[in-house]
Amino acid sequence: MRRALLVGREPGADFGCEYVTAEPYDLIVIGSLTLGELLYFHDERILSALAEGKQVCLYTPGLPDAPKNRALSASLATAQRELKNWGILFTDGGRKRLITAQEAKQLRLSGRSPGPGAVLTPLAKEILEGSN
Repeated sequence: MRRALLVGREPGADFGCEYVTAEPYDLIVIGSLTLGELLYFHDERILSALAEGKQVCLYTPGLPDAPKNRALSASLATAQRELKNWGILFTDGGRKRLITAQEAKQLRLSGRSPGPGAVLTPLAKEILEGSN
């Protein structure tokens, strides 16, 4: 079983991980973020893990929203796009994420692996296995 550093609340979905509070760990699971944590993201553990090429998954039902404030809602959406650009994998825990050949190439170049429950296209599987 993979060891995962849990940040925030435990997600409502099973990631097939044993949650730990300190190193060593294989990946980070972000179970929740507050408004401030999302808008002014600076969690050193997560940033370091991304810099080292470790997998970081964010459980999307644990994200804050602001449906009654358009400007704040737009800022939250921008912050989420930034996290995705950094390589954080967003998941709702229920739907499986499809990994295409292009994404597989990027994962292989960065030394990362697909997220929990990922579904690989046949070509993506070949790329990640080193056949292509």
